[in-house]
Amino acid sequence: MYNIFTLNKIAACGTDLFDKSKYAIATEGGANADAILLRSADMHDYDMNPELLAIGRAGAGTNNIPVDKCAEKGIVVFNTPGANANGVKELTICGLLLASRKITAAIDECKTLKGKGAEVGKLVEKIKGAYGGIEIKGKKLGVIGLGAIGALVANAAVDLGMEVYGFDPFLSVGGALNLSRKFNYVKSLKEIYENCDYISLNLPVTAETKGMIGANEIASMKKNVRLINFARAELVDDDAVIAALANGGMACYVTDFPTDKVIGVDGVVAIPHLGASTEESEDNCAIMAANQVIDFIENGNILNSVNFPNVSMPKSGDFRVCVAHKNADGILTQLTNIGQNIENMESKSKKDYAYTILDVTGSSDGLADKIKGINGVISVRVIK
Repeated sequence: MYNIFTLNKIAACGTDLFDKSKYAIATEGGANADAILLRSADMHDYDMNPELLAIGRAGAGTNNIPVDKCAEKGIVVFNTPGANANGVKELTICGLLLASRKITAAIDECKTLKGKGAEVGKLVEKIKGAYGGIEIKGKKLGVIGLGAIGALVANAAVDLGMEVYGFDPFLSVGGALNLSRKFNYVKSLKEIYENCDYISLNLPVTAETKGMIGANEIASMKKNVRLINFARAELVDDDAVIAALANGGMACYVTDFPTDKVIGVDGVVAIPHLGASTEESEDNCAIMAANQVIDFIENGNILNSVNFPNVSMPKSGDFRVCVAHKNADGILTQLTNIGQNIENMESKSKKDYAYTILDVTGSSDGLADKIKGINGVISVRVIK
């Protein structure tokens, strides 16, 4: 029996995928968890037990999980790229409109008219002049990051009549094929900054992207640019944004990741991380996370891991050996010389780590201990 521990509420359509004859789902305890499912719970101070095999993040971002620490322990961390993409796309388009029309401020003032009776109509006409805006049609939008979400945002904006430019140095051929033919791909952020009226951030936080929007970058943008951030707070220097909003360099900052600094600042529309908060997104993420964890536990296959490579193959042989190890010379040679017949194998690496699947015939007695003795091997699991 495998123990699955949930740190957040996971949609039932996901947890119901676990065969109750093989898995026990728990929301408390977790001391003997074989896998953990979560959404946004912070795991950085979580005491991970030795039996833990996998963590399934029902969402794309994994900054709430100590990914590197997990890799060192051989714990595979999964995410669900694309599962919540449509939900985030729709709110990003809403963000473009919120940045253009002062909608939230106007709604707040309209609430103050409660109790004015017959005067409301006249008062509405009186106050609306303070909330004029612009239309997005014909404006230039720069999309930074053209993954599952960014591509959907770009295509939707094209359909809304915007002139869309995009930048992503890691854009795949498949990703490019999903983009509208009216889309303009640029080769530098400089082109985005200098030409676009709106800029949408749709990329993860890494060592390279953290703080990427600072004072220098904002200074190179068009005056009165509108910045839309439905990615992560850490991409943006709050102080630089606040200064730009005060001096007219930026017209509006819409963020789904508000910080204490930006909340209440004139020109900031702060949304409490609602991008993926739709029934459909939560269901899609739960189903994808559950399926990935089940496939890993039962078959050793990895799909959509952020700390180990994607490795999968059909089962053959008498049993399967799954090995998480360092990406170092000589380890694979030793794994293929274990003294037993290997019917099939697959091995891939991702930065400092690698993962190898061996389908073997014969006896598995003592094999796991033998492989654990190889220098650089992190974890070994035998699946019969």
